[in-house]
Amino acid sequence: MFDPFKRARAKATKKVRRATVSAMGDAWSAMLASAKPAKRKVSKKPKPTTTARKGTSKSSPARIIAKSKIPTTAQSKASVPRGATFKSETYECPFGTRSYKLYVPAVADTAQDPLPLIVMLHGCRQTTTDFARGTGMNTLAEEFGFLVLYPAQARDAHNYRCWNWYQRGDQKRGAGEPALLAGLTRQVIANWNIDPAKVYVAGLSAGAAAALILATEYPDIFAAVGPHSGLAVGAAHDSAAVPRVMQAGDPGARHDIQMPTIVFHGDKDRVVSPRNGRFIGIRALEPYGHLDRMEKTGRVVDGREFTRTVHRVGKGRSFTEQWVVHGSGHAWSGGHAAGSYTDPTGPDASREMVRFFLRHRTTKKRRLSLP
Repeated sequence: MFDPFKRARAKATKKVRRATVSAMGDAWSAMLASAKPAKRKVSKKPKPTTTARKGTSKSSPARIIAKSKIPTTAQSKASVPRGATFKSETYECPFGTRSYKLYVPAVADTAQDPLPLIVMLHGCRQTTTDFARGTGMNTLAEEFGFLVLYPAQARDAHNYRCWNWYQRGDQKRGAGEPALLAGLTRQVIANWNIDPAKVYVAGLSAGAAAALILATEYPDIFAAVGPHSGLAVGAAHDSAAVPRVMQAGDPGARHDIQMPTIVFHGDKDRVVSPRNGRFIGIRALEPYGHLDRMEKTGRVVDGREFTRTVHRVGKGRSFTEQWVVHGSGHAWSGGHAAGSYTDPTGPDASREMVRFFLRHRTTKKRRLSLP
């Protein structure tokens, strides 16, 4: 059978052989430790408007981002709004114990209809509070009315708090960290007024890779996924392979189930090669039939240029979106300087993910199709 990734694998293998990678006890940690997080100094924010290149229509990303209300660093550090809560809890199951934080917006007390839930998986060397500050997702939760779940990786599970996306025991349904995270998500859905059809997951770096595994292994729970600076499902199966896939990229495994996916990646990422972001987009498209492709470019005023590639049917909702942030490194695009690994000058990844997520929902048939 024709393998469209055969050539890519051959190139990656040659590249790795030329660049000798020394033995590493924990490859992922060593690679990430060499990259310094973004400085936390407060700099002047780019204006929350954008200018699109010639040919961008009114419905382009430029117009979407122009509506963004980007909080300042001071706002992102502010206390929780009156009526909202952001508390730490602990979840325990046969697959382990993890702490987590849950943001419940003020509207939850008066909402008559169930609210959506977004699960956010932090990257290596990050905490739940740090990730919440950097992404600004709690602010959007107040604006759009949804809950945000931030599971925390334990130090005894990984010294740098990385999710173990590259271990075989943490890559399948019903085992390891995917089962633990799915169980935690189900518990939150059961305990709060949450719409089970509108549950989503996003993540950064190792968290992005883990989010993809979680979404593809539990399509009965998650309606869409947002990986930022991550790697494809099945890109690695042990720590020895991690340096190769991070540096050269790997297409991973084929997807069998349709999962709406919005991908963000900086094209100057020196920690996780941008090739990985492209592979994620290719894999996300595989289960779909013919989709119309649209590509547009834009620029954040006083900020970065970006290219957005959308696949959809006609003028309907998009099923996959690929955002390439030009000049950005290993950082959450449009994030706040109050958090680590953020790039405040890029398009607002959090807002764009929320927009994309809320247009998708799981069906009752899918939710009942898997044990």
